[in-house]
Order: sequence, then structure tokens, then C-alpha cells
Amino acid sequence: MRRRLWFSTFAVAVAATLVVGGPALAIAAGRGASATALVAGLMAGAVALAAWLTAVLAARLARPVEELAEAAARLAAGDPRPLGRRYGAADLDQVADGLDSSARRLSSLLAADRELAVDASHQLRTPLTALSMRLEEMIAAADDPDVVREEGSAALTQAERLADVVTQLLSPARRPGAASAELTGIDEIVQQQVVEWEPAFRRAQRKLVVIGARGLEAHVTPGGLAQVLATLLDNALMHGGGTVTIQTSQSARSVVIEVRDEGNGVPPDLVSRIFERSVSGRPEGTGLGLALARTMAAADGGRVVLVKAKLATFGVFLPRHPLRPGAQPVRGPA
Repeated sequence: MRRRLWFSTFAVAVAATLVVGGPALAIAAGRGASATALVAGLMAGAVALAAWLTAVLAARLARPVEELAEAAARLAAGDPRPLGRRYGAADLDQVADGLDSSARRLSSLLAADRELAVDASHQLRTPLTALSMRLEEMIAAADDPDVVREEGSAALTQAERLADVVTQLLSPARRPGAASAELTGIDEIVQQQVVEWEPAFRRAQRKLVVIGARGLEAHVTPGGLAQVLATLLDNALMHGGGTVTIQTSQSARSVVIEVRDEGNGVPPDLVSRIFERSVSGRPEGTGLGLALARTMAAADGGRVVLVKAKLATFGVFLPRHPLRPGAQPVRGPA
């Protein structure tokens, strides 16, 4: 574009020089060779000056359009870097605003896609691990039909939960509360998690026990609460020690499920950041589990909090009554 613009403006400048200099050259020719040489030299100088000026002008005029075209090409290639420049011309600045706005939207979409991939990997890992353990138990007890039948039933339950996880991940826009919360018995979900995780704790020579009130009900999404508890149990297995206790209770507004282990607890430097993404107590940890657990609980109007750092205790606070539109989620101790 710059070359075409320069050629056009240079051609106009040469034409103007000829129009003005032609008659002057004709007059100079009648006055002698020296006058003709002077006029011819002036015309040549004018043409050279026009060539330089039009080149500078073409560069200045073409640069904004070239930069806008380059930014559009980057955007089309999936590079969301914003242009970040304005030119003082309303039309060009409007185009630049549109490109930067599109770049921000593209960056947001790419970040959401990356987050979905990471979250999906983490959320699928837990049920897949539990299912794998059940299948290994079935293979080890192949000569005992009763054990095979029991483990097969548990494996089928875990496969169904895995399908629920996939369904939630594929829900439109992964909007909070995409699945409707309903009045749900807590005992069955807790017992389901005990059945799923007991083989893993047994292999680690650790115990998993349940204490507290029974017959509690809360307004939750069953699959979401199962994933929250699975995350807390996985966290206790990987980062904690000793017996892991699941304790259930209730207050006027909330049903409370606490998961406690007898390990070293949460390091002091992580207490305030334990629910942030990418924060983990181990170098090999992903730092996603607790952040996802808090997000899933919040989708039903609940909350996951660190109740105690020493003898790490995490509390899941769930609403006993349906949340009214605009109501604040239930709160536990900070």
C-alpha cells in the first residue's frame, strides 16, 4: 500500500512540476543555454524534493493502516495482543478501538477455554482414580463372586458419577447453578464418598470414619456436593495424615460437613491463600482442587472454608432452605 500511495502522490507532484516548469523552460530556451540549464536544474531539484516529500508523506499516511492490518491479521491468527495505539484520526481510532475490543474478548475466551481444560482434567481425575481402584479390587477378588458383585456395583456408581461430571462440564456456559439445587439427604452422599474412598485409605493404612448428626437435609445439587466432598477427601489423603473424620452437624441456617485429618495441617504461609488457584502445599500439586470445591459449593449457595489450620479441618456449609433471588450464600467461620 505504501508503494502505491507513494507512486500516486509522486506522479501528481511530477505532473505539477511539468505544468509549472514547462512554460518556464520554454521561455528560458529563448534566452540562452544558461537560462535553460538553470530552469532545468530547478525542475530536477523540484522533482527530487517531491520524491522525498511524497515518500515521507506516504509512509506517515500508510503506517496507521498497515498497523491496523497487522493487528487484524494477528487477531485472525489467534493472537489477542491489543494494538494499544491511537492516531488522532476519528475513523482510524474507531477501527483501533474495535480491534482492541475484539482482542480483549478473544483473550477472555481463550482464557476460559484453558480454564475449562484444566478444570475438566482435575474434576475427571478423582472419579477416574476411584473407578480404577474399584476395578483393581474386582481383579484381586476374581474368585469371590460376592466381592466382585459388590465392587462391580460400586464401580457402576462411580461411572455414573463420572458421567454426571462430564455433563456438568458440558453444560451451557458452565453457568453456576446450571443443575438445579434440591432438598437432598446428606447421609447418602457422605456414605457414597466413604464407599468410594475407603479402598484408597485402606491402601495407605489409614482410616476414614463418619460421626455426627444423621438424617440431615440441605438444598444442594447432589453431584456438586459429591465432587466437593471427593475433593476434600482427596486433599486429606494426599496432604494430610492419620485418621480422616467426616463430621456432620447443623445450625439454624446451614448443614455443616467437616473433613478433618490428623496431619501437620496447613502451613501458615498458605492459610490466607489456600483457596487460590495454583496454590498447593506440594510441588507436584495442581492447586486447583480447593478452588474448584469452593466454586462448586458457591453455585448452590454454600461455602467451603478452612475451619482450623492445625489438624486441618475444612467445613462445607450448605443452605437448609432455598435461597431467595439475590440472597447471600450461607456463611461459616472465616
